[in-house]
Amino acid sequence: MSPLAAPRLAAVLASVSLVLLGAGLAAGAEGWSLSWSSEGLLITEVRAPRSLGAWLAGALLGLAGAIAQGLFRNPLADPYLLGSAAGAGLGVVLALAGASALGVAAGAAQVGVVGAAFLGALGGVALALLLAGGAGRPTVLLLSGVAVGVVLTALSDLLLVSAPEALRGRQQFLVGTTGFLGWGGVATLGATLAAALALSLPCARVLDALVLGEAGAASLGLPLARLRLLLVAVLAACTGSAVAQVGLVAFVGLAAPHLVRRLAVLTHAPLLGLSALAGGALLLGADVLARSVVAPREWPVGIVTALVGGAYLLVLLRRHGGGRA
Repeated sequence: MSPLAAPRLAAVLASVSLVLLGAGLAAGAEGWSLSWSSEGLLITEVRAPRSLGAWLAGALLGLAGAIAQGLFRNPLADPYLLGSAAGAGLGVVLALAGASALGVAAGAAQVGVVGAAFLGALGGVALALLLAGGAGRPTVLLLSGVAVGVVLTALSDLLLVSAPEALRGRQQFLVGTTGFLGWGGVATLGATLAAALALSLPCARVLDALVLGEAGAASLGLPLARLRLLLVAVLAACTGSAVAQVGLVAFVGLAAPHLVRRLAVLTHAPLLGLSALAGGALLLGADVLARSVVAPREWPVGIVTALVGGAYLLVLLRRHGGGRA
């Protein structure tokens, strides 16, 4: 298939997103229905924020994945590699254990979990940056992120030994869910996405320059250290906001940029925007599928993205000869 132009691909992804949004408004526990007379409140207060929030969270993960792959010049980089996932998981365990110890109501505890996951994700990235001495050495930063992830995950597991009542909430967070999204979460995700695009798009030339290698990028006179740090901050904010609202959703941030690059040949500026569109469509599609396959029961959306994303990567590996010795 010949590559698509960026505007045409954007139109295709936007159209797919609109179709999926309509499907999200119609998908319910009793099957497919879009009757405003009998289900108007259900549609406006449950399905609409859930569907729009799923799209926004996916868009943030797609954007974060494109930034990560550009920064580290690694097509296998994903938004969670700098310790954000482990930090968010630790934050969730701390919030749930604290709420249980204090006897906090479930609704208030859920609000606390969202904030704790966001702060934990940002804290994990900040710790990786501190250990790496900044964002100037990508390989060191990547290794620091791996080390931080291992340590914070171990701390989270250790806390669960003394607070086993937090295990169920943590498990729900780990598999990913869009079931708790409301209009407040949609507003937060939308504001984060707008700010992230406004900050990252002007920095896309840095990602283009890094394709030439570290020395080649430095020879262009760009302030690499400062702009790279800004992109890492955007990456952390995107990941933290998405994880705080929907939990750990696998493969969206990894697959969205791959999908865009397979359909078009682009510089990083359009790649960032199109990866956001693709990520939104992927997560919203997975959410509709998760709600519909075994209705009235639901699958966790993170399981759907892991199954579909894992199968997609296996196909890619086989197609490119990765299965040969």
